[in-house]
Amino acid sequence: MHVFVTGATGWVGSAVVRELIGAGHQVTGLARSADKAAALGATGAGVLLATLDDADALRAAAAAADAVVHTAFNHDFSRFMESCEQDRRVIETLASALSGSVKPLLVTSGLSGLPWGATEATRSNPAMPRKSEAEARASAERGVRVATVRLAPSVHGLGDHGFVPLLIRLAKQKGVSAYIGDGQNCWAGVFRLDAARVYRLALEQGVTEPVYHAVADEAVPFKAIAELIGRRLNLPVEPREREHFGWFANMAGADMSVSSARTRELLGWAPQGPHLLAGLDQPGYYAD
Repeated sequence: MHVFVTGATGWVGSAVVRELIGAGHQVTGLARSADKAAALGATGAGVLLATLDDADALRAAAAAADAVVHTAFNHDFSRFMESCEQDRRVIETLASALSGSVKPLLVTSGLSGLPWGATEATRSNPAMPRKSEAEARASAERGVRVATVRLAPSVHGLGDHGFVPLLIRLAKQKGVSAYIGDGQNCWAGVFRLDAARVYRLALEQGVTEPVYHAVADEAVPFKAIAELIGRRLNLPVEPREREHFGWFANMAGADMSVSSARTRELLGWAPQGPHLLAGLDQPGYYAD
């Protein structure tokens, strides 16, 4: 299978590229700069040097592939709404290139806005600013074979530059590892390489479902994450008001805990990497 992957040099996308190549698939990845293109090419993947705004290049690459995986997203949270709209446009572009075919498209989203214990059948909240899943469903209604992979808020592993490293930096800056309220709101987690296997297995099995959950640890109390960070940094662990977390307060206080039972059953997916707290209990997460 020839798979076109956006975000191919990113945290999740680069793992998907390696997973696909390791399973014998051909990959063309999107890279936005020459240095990233060189790193991608070194993995054995083909390279499309372009950006998410190059609609014609994206459309042509998608049309030339047997399947498409969209993991790219601009994580500059100072322009989050613009990034959400860009993401929606990219999904629309990729889907249009596959229209009239049975070629599958996997897009990427998260768990924000879902109720506690949501399953793969639970609809995303239409009020959420990120429209990845909504655009995927709209494309499916137009006959495109498209599904969403919902990622846990912590896709962990050494080299992680996501939400937990943000919490570690905040703890270092503020001198306290904090949580909101009683800290019993829960996050889900997944080891990076386990998440990558969800994408591969879904493609190989023909993308038969509208949603897959790349979630290994379904409910880890936020306070437990804060306690681990505090122990590692030798800092106090205390409750704080939402203002302590700034723009990240909604995430820090959110319940992002879902079931992945259907994904596991359908794909035969059994996470093999470390659990979230064990994965975060490594010196590499806390080095300056």
